[in-house]
Amino acid sequence: DPKVYSLLTSPEELGVTPEQIDSQTGTFGIPEMGTNFVRGMLVEARPKNFSELIQISGLSHGTDVWTGNADELIRSGTCTIAEVIGCRDSIMLYLLRKGLEPKMSFDIMEAVRKGMVAKGRCAMWEEWKEDMLAHNVPQWYIESCQKIEYMFPKAHAAAYVMMAWRIAYCKIHYPLAYYGAFFSIRAKAFSYEIMCQGQKHLESVMVDYKKRQDTLSNKEKDAMGDMRIVQEMYARGFEFEPIDIFRAQSRSFQIVDGKLMPSLNSIDGLGEKAADAIVEAAKDGPFLSKDDFRQRTKVSKTIIDLMDSLGLLGDLPESNQISIFDLV
Repeated sequence: DPKVYSLLTSPEELGVTPEQIDSQTGTFGIPEMGTNFVRGMLVEARPKNFSELIQISGLSHGTDVWTGNADELIRSGTCTIAEVIGCRDSIMLYLLRKGLEPKMSFDIMEAVRKGMVAKGRCAMWEEWKEDMLAHNVPQWYIESCQKIEYMFPKAHAAAYVMMAWRIAYCKIHYPLAYYGAFFSIRAKAFSYEIMCQGQKHLESVMVDYKKRQDTLSNKEKDAMGDMRIVQEMYARGFEFEPIDIFRAQSRSFQIVDGKLMPSLNSIDGLGEKAADAIVEAAKDGPFLSKDDFRQRTKVSKTIIDLMDSLGLLGDLPESNQISIFDLV
């Protein structure tokens, strides 16, 4: 699907602009392609086909393969993303095409991908360099080999890209299913209180996080990653359905009336076991009061107060006792 390729260098296929989500790509939440590092690679390398995506995956998993190596070669115009050394297998195949002996081609690949050449632990390197130059291997290619500490196998890179491609397709064509699955399975610090109270509230929190980005806790950093994907979802015109304690699932988001209903465990402080307990208790019928809710679910008063402040308990009274004033 050509629409998937468009996500690699622009979010416009999602119906949003780069300014709306602060990203030049539409790959937030796509495995292998959603991190700041890889998104930068996509913008700089601009892959045009599946083979070049495999190159991106190989480069992102290697050590000293992209930064200070392939990125500089591409930026200078020395070579393209298709020509740089991306995966370990590429070295042997390239040298074979240049006419080097199979055994030597294999040995060079092994020495380079293990970092032996970069660390100066390869006694044969000077001899191999002469042979490569004699077979018209360019100097930039040899120098690139000398920088590499570790290289990723092409089969792994291909498998990762195939998975990412399928998920990117779903992100475009089945957006609510994609976001529901991501938030259920991959989100690290999803917060109903922060992320499901509308786009304006979310973005006000994001502004605060960005102001103190150097002092964020690990949990806040994880939450910021989730918030960027929620921001994208809002920008695409999708919304969250408020949690209904009788319809919500304990651990999975679900599509309800064209919106996304979060899981119960997305409420801050409400763990999976407590969420499971609420679902089981709800099967026994309506709750008579907050006391009844607490007794049947075993949820703490702190969580009940939070749920009440978020409007999730409706108009439940504090207790089952009826005041004389309620009868007047």
